[in-house]
Amino acid sequence: MSRETPASNVASAMTGNQFHLGIDVGGTFTDAVLICEETGRIDTAKVPSTPADPSIGFMAALERALARGEVDPRAISHLVHGTTVATNSLIEGKTPRTAFVTTEGFGDMLEIARQVRPSLYDVHFEKLRPLVPRDLCYEVPERLDPAGGVLRPLDEDAVREIAAALRAREVRSVAVCLLHGYANPAHEERVAEILREEDPELLISLSSNVCPEFREYFRASTCVINACIVPVVARYLAGIEEGLGRAGLDAELLVMQSNGGVLTAEQAASKPVFMVESGPAAGVVSANFIAGQLGHADLISFDMGGTTAKAGLVLDGRPRVTKEYEVGAQAQPGQGMTRAAGYPIRTPVIDLVEVGAGGGSLAWVDAGGGLRVGPRSAGADPGPICYGKGGTEPTITDANLVLGRLNPDYFLGGEMELDVDAAAAGIRERCAEPLGLDPVEAANGIIEIANATMINALRLVTVRRGNDPRELTMVAFGGAGPLHANRLCVEMQIPTLVVPPSPGTASALGLLVTDLRHEFSRTRVTAADVADAARIRSLFETMEEEGRRTLRREGVAPEDMEFRRGIEMRYAGQSSEVPVALPGEGVDDGPDDGSDRKLDTATLADAVRRFHVEHERAYGHGYPEQPVELVNFTVTAIGRIARPRLPRIDSNGKGVSDARRGTRRVFFADAGGFVETGIYDRARLGAGHVVVGPAVIEEVDSTTLVHAGYRATVDEFGNLLIAPGDAA
Repeated sequence: MSRETPASNVASAMTGNQFHLGIDVGGTFTDAVLICEETGRIDTAKVPSTPADPSIGFMAALERALARGEVDPRAISHLVHGTTVATNSLIEGKTPRTAFVTTEGFGDMLEIARQVRPSLYDVHFEKLRPLVPRDLCYEVPERLDPAGGVLRPLDEDAVREIAAALRAREVRSVAVCLLHGYANPAHEERVAEILREEDPELLISLSSNVCPEFREYFRASTCVINACIVPVVARYLAGIEEGLGRAGLDAELLVMQSNGGVLTAEQAASKPVFMVESGPAAGVVSANFIAGQLGHADLISFDMGGTTAKAGLVLDGRPRVTKEYEVGAQAQPGQGMTRAAGYPIRTPVIDLVEVGAGGGSLAWVDAGGGLRVGPRSAGADPGPICYGKGGTEPTITDANLVLGRLNPDYFLGGEMELDVDAAAAGIRERCAEPLGLDPVEAANGIIEIANATMINALRLVTVRRGNDPRELTMVAFGGAGPLHANRLCVEMQIPTLVVPPSPGTASALGLLVTDLRHEFSRTRVTAADVADAARIRSLFETMEEEGRRTLRREGVAPEDMEFRRGIEMRYAGQSSEVPVALPGEGVDDGPDDGSDRKLDTATLADAVRRFHVEHERAYGHGYPEQPVELVNFTVTAIGRIARPRLPRIDSNGKGVSDARRGTRRVFFADAGGFVETGIYDRARLGAGHVVVGPAVIEEVDSTTLVHAGYRATVDEFGNLLIAPGDAA
């Protein structure tokens, strides 16, 4: 899966070049991308994930990538990991016994949660059980006022009694969230000191450290989630680092965050709540990097893997980030993740819409005789029927195989042979016969339903949020993304589709094109018209100094540090906020340590004006005459990491016909049946080559389907640019 010959691989290994390595553990496959700093050469590897122990798949992908690139482990200078281990431990309920400590009178907080429901009229809806049962929720006498003043001193003897109870219950981790702890962390910090005195092995998460913002339940939920997964993630990362040591790698392990940045393994082990959407975030970062090379700043990231399909939005070259995220919710057919169905997290997360429509999503007939697809998935084990690993329920991959879109002899470059007959038999038995259809009709129905689900996700992330898809570019990746993307672009009227080289490992590439990033926030609810600019400036400077210390510990040079300030605002009386970057913060103009930044009343007034604009863009209306409140003040501390230089390709001196492997009968719904379709080897396509649809372009880790009326043009970076025939 290298873009160079084996001979050049040996030469690179012998010259002492340094390499960047990214490894992304997904639900079905684990991907690795290896990039040479000097030449930009890329090698990739893809192995099945190992859900029982994800570190096994991690090490297998690492070893394969190093072997394919013929690279000495000591030549790895930069190693980044994206993982779903944090999320999976919550979804599967595999977290150690965790306790919750809060202010006296608030012990029922996790049980009460919120009064909103994901489906208002669903009388059968049941809330998720709290991550900490009521008998492990402890109350301590103390009280602060909203400004952080002490109304009732902390009862330290009560804390010691709680410590004794935790020992008796064999609790390993504890979350501490005291009322108004965001305004004054002194009581929470003293609780932690006492608990550590009584039990030095206890893992403690403080809400004032994890999420220092108001709204008690959301802060508590974020802190509890962090406490639940700290032991799991810390043990997992320690195991990974031990494996890296045995393999001879001494590069520091970095971990992808949900916000699109990376952090050190040490930071990730203490604050794993910041990495719950690690893998999906890397995909959006990769799409933004790829599109940025082509001059596209507004785009849709479309990632269809083995378990889910994910759509994200990038505007003005920056992925959209939200703090309204839930973990543990189940995707609803055709709807994605519904609000108030999971455990809320108040940390920055790249805004994604995720639906249960991956290559391994199961097709089934419901009690009413309707064909359904997802959200359940065959996963990596046993996988689709065609894998021949014991799967008995048909999937989207099985349907694509039956429709001729996949080459049974060239899956994963020929490493895995797919069983067409078994896939057809499974679709016939489970879907076609119950509906009175033949297997091909049922397979096409599976694809059409999956496409409809993904189109709904695309609409949610674009039209429903005030963005016109006709003005956007789609970047499609994931093992299954390029198979479906052209059809989705037709339905959404998206003018240009970009399919990067090795799309099946594009998320792993995203791990290598981002920076160290740490988020800091403080709640100080203030009316905008009486805000004290000097106090706000001091607050920002305090957070920036905290960020500077963190980056310094991670070895970031001062000239590579950047700090971005923001304020979350709302109209007086509203219950939610809109984030606004301060003037001058929206443009990346190089390293910025914040030391020469001025913040005065004019700066705040300009930020308020931008809030009105953002509110109207997001909700369709704004009220410039209404009073505005400043709620949360945020600082993003960025440590810039050198990005790898990606290689360019030439025309290779050959024509498109040299890349043509032959033809195959492929089913196209818009053509009414099977069409004799040209099959092309992507590895033999050069810059400037044009493939006219209908066509299938095959590569080791993915397959791209080009519909009639469209053509795919190969650019200088090896991307496929797919557009209508008269516009390519």
